[in-house]
Amino acid sequence: MKNRSILLTCMLCASLFLTACGRDDTSDKNNVVLNEEKAESKYQTRLNMVQPQAYSSVEGIKLEKGSYISIIGKAEDSAYWDEIAKGAEDAVKALNEQLGYEGKDKIKVTYNGPSHEGDVDEQINILDEELDRYPAALAIAPIDRTACEVQFDLATENDIPIVEFDSGSDYQGIMAKVMTNNKEAGMTAADKMASLIDEQGEVLLFVQDNKSTSAQDRESGIKGQIQAHYPQIQISGTYYMDDLEELKKMTAEKLTEKNKANGSEEEVTADSVTEEQVMAQILEQHPNAKGCIATSGEVTEKVLDMCEAAGKEDMKIIGFDGGENLTEALDDGSLDGLIIQNPYGIGYATVVASARSALDMGNEAFVDTGYAWVTKENMEETAIKNMLYE
Repeated sequence: MKNRSILLTCMLCASLFLTACGRDDTSDKNNVVLNEEKAESKYQTRLNMVQPQAYSSVEGIKLEKGSYISIIGKAEDSAYWDEIAKGAEDAVKALNEQLGYEGKDKIKVTYNGPSHEGDVDEQINILDEELDRYPAALAIAPIDRTACEVQFDLATENDIPIVEFDSGSDYQGIMAKVMTNNKEAGMTAADKMASLIDEQGEVLLFVQDNKSTSAQDRESGIKGQIQAHYPQIQISGTYYMDDLEELKKMTAEKLTEKNKANGSEEEVTADSVTEEQVMAQILEQHPNAKGCIATSGEVTEKVLDMCEAAGKEDMKIIGFDGGENLTEALDDGSLDGLIIQNPYGIGYATVVASARSALDMGNEAFVDTGYAWVTKENMEETAIKNMLYE
């Protein structure tokens, strides 16, 4: 089990705003816009995105000395999950400072996640171990919306409140869900792609998985918005990255057919097919595709590599999440836009929601942590720069 102990550091400053732009009923309303009158730290900008604002502050939370909160994400050691851990660190530090707790009295938070994003079994193993520690509250970003129900029942039996962040489940006993409004973010991605391709043509959709609610909601938002508003756009293919083995089998069949057409009897097996070949085959199947939407940072990088290898310099690409590689891709023009989530705000608000749950203070059912639409043209604006992470 990977375990990183989180201590906290707080950086609080003045205020900012968030507001709206975009097509009538899309979620562009959550975009950050630049406030010229007030300069703020990047952390305060991110906290100001959180709605309700009560979840951007630890004020009034009087958790007992030595309390322990467990936070379980979908992965370790990536820019997105590191930002969530940082937000949690800062929330718990602010809490200890407010309450005057020092030494052994300090409230403690740990962040844990699978070594590889998407490893359901490892996440459940971590969850089992954390439940054995009887935390005051437990927060988790479920990889699979249905896989943790037995553990959730056990937590409920032991009076351990559960908060979900980043992604959710259908479990009835969840105290709060802290995350991006993923359906609205998907709607915004659809609107932005429509604008890039003049509201007509074929688009490919690449989704990180078909199990998590975050992925399902983004896919639903994208497809629903295109169906409702852009009749001349067709989503000609939807590909799930957790179906990679099936995609390899299909690619192997296609490559074997090609070999036979070229007079070779060589049979290609799925085991020999690479991810790069899978992605190349997808593009070959859709020669008229004008745009690609990728619903996570890792998938966005795969799509960028795919289009570069195929020489598709005119392909319009929209992705989710951030990190150094994707920021560079925006800057050099190979990526047209990013839906940047607010992982720092997710981590901070998750600690607040967890502490409130432990104290039976009551919670909002949904805490919206916001997002920003980022392009090469606006990425140097102060408020947008404050949302970027590496």
